[in-house]
Amino acid sequence: MTILVTGATGNVGRSVVDQLVEAGQRVRALTRNPKEAQLPDAVEVVHGNLAHIDTLPAVFEGVDSMFLFPTPVLNTAPAVVDAAKRAEVRRIVLLSSSRPFESIERAIEESGLEWTHVRPGEFAVNKLDYWAKSIREEGVARMAYPEARGVPVHEADIAAVAVAALLDGRHAGRVYDVTGPEALTQREQVQAISEGIGKPVEFQAVTPDEARDYMTAQGWPREIADYYLAYLAEWDVHPPKALRTVEEVTGRPARTLAEWAADHADSFR
Repeated sequence: MTILVTGATGNVGRSVVDQLVEAGQRVRALTRNPKEAQLPDAVEVVHGNLAHIDTLPAVFEGVDSMFLFPTPVLNTAPAVVDAAKRAEVRRIVLLSSSRPFESIERAIEESGLEWTHVRPGEFAVNKLDYWAKSIREEGVARMAYPEARGVPVHEADIAAVAVAALLDGRHAGRVYDVTGPEALTQREQVQAISEGIGKPVEFQAVTPDEARDYMTAQGWPREIADYYLAYLAEWDVHPPKALRTVEEVTGRPARTLAEWAADHADSFR
């Protein structure tokens, strides 16, 4: 049985690949830059792009199950799913979102294939984009809405839920909302990161405008900064809840933010 992993060099996709290899599975990894993929030797790395439908027959040949990373195919999802069905792919596990990719989910559900939707909330790894530099250089993390709670989830835990669904048909037809194990304010998240990396980190509360300016200075597009700040404003009033999905699906508790930070400590030092 060959399992196709799309988005194989992304944060979640790379962990899906590693966990499947560890489980002894045959893995085909799809990437636009095979020479730069740096994936395990046991992995069959193939060149391709899901946005180019004419390349898919060769990509899907011999594939039984697929991990679908949706970003490149938001507009071509029905054609991608149809190509998978014609190639006799049996199962699709979709990396969706807490704000679901409804058109893609619907296309998969209507295909007649086995499916599972994995809907993670806040990715812990995104904290590298807005805190790693200031923590490295100043020992400081800045953010608006200091009391807004989030439930950031380790990318390896998202991958673990997806891998379980790829390998076990009992997860077919299920929708899994995935979070970290604890709801933490922005201040508490910085404390957890400090604990994980073994380095004092000061939290500085700033206004939303100051946070936006800081994020765009780090290279964030303004609309993405606004999108994230809108989430924080919502969480300040209606905080999300920590779910036990990771433990229920995989049999072990989700990793804490401190554990995530320890795994990425070099990026903060």
